[in-house]
Amino acid sequence: MASTKSYLDFVLEQLSLLDDITFRAMMGEYILYYRGKVFGGIYDNRFLVKPTKSAVALMPDADMELPYEGAKEMLMVDNIEDKEFMYTLVNAMYDELPKKNKKGANKK
Repeated sequence: MASTKSYLDFVLEQLSLLDDITFRAMMGEYILYYRGKVFGGIYDNRFLVKPTKSAVALMPDADMELPYEGAKEMLMVDNIEDKEFMYTLVNAMYDELPKKNKKGANKK
Protein backbone atom coordinates (compact mmCIF):
# COMPACT_ATOMS: atom_id res chain seq x y z
CA MET A 1 0.00 0.00 0.00
CA ALA A 2 1.40 3.39 -0.95
CA SER A 3 1.43 6.33 1.44
CA THR A 4 -1.02 9.16 0.88
CA LYS A 5 -0.16 12.78 0.17
CA SER A 6 -2.49 13.79 3.01
CA TYR A 7 -0.44 11.72 5.50
CA LEU A 8 2.77 13.30 4.15
CA ASP A 9 1.22 16.75 4.66
CA PHE A 10 0.25 15.80 8.24
CA VAL A 11 3.79 14.61 9.07
CA LEU A 12 5.33 17.72 7.49
CA GLU A 13 3.02 19.89 9.62
CA GLN A 14 4.14 18.00 12.74
CA LEU A 15 7.76 18.69 11.73
CA SER A 16 7.09 22.38 11.03
CA LEU A 17 9.17 23.62 13.99
CA LEU A 18 12.25 22.44 12.08
CA ASP A 19 13.81 24.44 9.26
CA ASP A 20 14.94 22.76 6.06
CA ILE A 21 12.78 19.62 6.07
CA THR A 22 12.54 18.24 2.54
CA PHE A 23 11.18 15.07 1.01
CA ARG A 24 11.48 12.93 -2.07
CA ALA A 25 8.75 10.68 -3.43
CA MET A 26 9.99 7.19 -4.17
CA MET A 27 7.82 4.31 -5.39
CA GLY A 28 4.69 5.50 -3.58
CA GLU A 29 6.52 6.36 -0.36
CA TYR A 30 8.36 9.45 0.89
CA ILE A 31 11.97 9.80 2.04
CA LEU A 32 12.44 12.63 4.57
CA TYR A 33 15.54 14.82 4.88
CA TYR A 34 16.67 17.27 7.54
CA ARG A 35 19.28 19.76 6.34
CA GLY A 36 20.10 17.38 3.50
CA LYS A 37 20.46 14.19 5.56
CA VAL A 38 18.00 11.29 5.39
CA PHE A 39 16.48 10.75 8.84
CA GLY A 40 13.39 8.72 8.05
CA GLY A 41 10.41 8.34 5.83
CA ILE A 42 6.77 7.58 5.38
CA TYR A 43 6.04 3.98 4.48
CA ASP A 44 2.47 2.62 4.23
CA ASN A 45 1.30 5.73 6.12
CA ARG A 46 3.71 5.00 8.98
CA PHE A 47 6.31 7.55 10.09
CA LEU A 48 9.60 5.69 10.61
CA VAL A 49 13.03 7.04 11.56
CA LYS A 50 16.52 5.61 11.53
CA PRO A 51 17.40 3.85 14.79
CA THR A 52 20.19 6.19 15.88
CA LYS A 53 21.37 6.12 19.50
CA SER A 54 19.52 9.37 20.18
CA ALA A 55 16.27 8.14 18.64
CA VAL A 56 16.41 4.89 20.63
CA ALA A 57 17.13 6.84 23.83
CA LEU A 58 14.17 9.17 23.22
CA MET A 59 11.83 6.31 22.25
CA PRO A 60 13.04 3.25 24.22
CA ASP A 61 9.73 1.42 23.82
CA ALA A 62 9.25 2.15 20.11
CA ASP A 63 8.49 -0.75 17.80
CA MET A 64 11.06 -1.68 15.17
CA GLU A 65 9.36 -1.98 11.76
CA LEU A 66 10.42 -2.86 8.24
CA PRO A 67 9.70 0.04 5.89
CA TYR A 68 9.56 -2.43 2.98
CA GLU A 69 10.68 -5.98 2.20
CA GLY A 70 14.47 -6.33 2.33
CA ALA A 71 15.11 -3.02 4.14
CA LYS A 72 16.72 -2.46 7.53
CA GLU A 73 14.37 -2.04 10.46
CA MET A 74 13.46 1.47 11.53
CA LEU A 75 11.79 2.96 14.61
CA MET A 76 8.06 3.64 14.45
CA VAL A 77 7.26 7.11 15.82
CA ASP A 78 4.12 6.95 17.95
CA ASN A 79 4.37 10.39 19.56
CA ILE A 80 3.81 12.17 16.24
CA GLU A 81 1.10 14.44 17.69
CA ASP A 82 3.68 16.30 19.83
CA LYS A 83 5.47 18.88 17.63
CA GLU A 84 8.03 19.71 20.34
CA PHE A 85 8.94 16.03 20.70
CA MET A 86 9.31 15.76 16.92
CA TYR A 87 11.62 18.80 16.95
CA THR A 88 13.73 17.31 19.76
CA LEU A 89 13.87 13.88 18.10
CA VAL A 90 15.05 15.03 14.67
CA ASN A 91 17.53 17.55 16.07
CA ALA A 92 18.99 14.91 18.39
CA MET A 93 19.42 12.50 15.49
CA TYR A 94 21.10 14.94 13.10
CA ASP A 95 24.78 14.53 14.11
CA GLU A 96 24.46 10.73 14.05
CA LEU A 97 23.08 10.59 10.51
CA PRO A 98 25.23 9.72 7.47
CA LYS A 99 26.61 12.58 5.38
CA LYS A 100 24.33 14.59 3.13
CA ASN A 101 22.84 12.99 0.04
CA LYS A 102 23.75 14.82 -3.17
CA LYS A 103 20.43 13.96 -4.87
CA GLY A 104 17.76 16.63 -4.87
CA ALA A 105 14.71 16.64 -2.63
CA ASN A 106 11.52 18.66 -2.78
CA LYS A 107 11.15 21.59 -0.45
CA LYS A 108 8.31 21.42 2.03
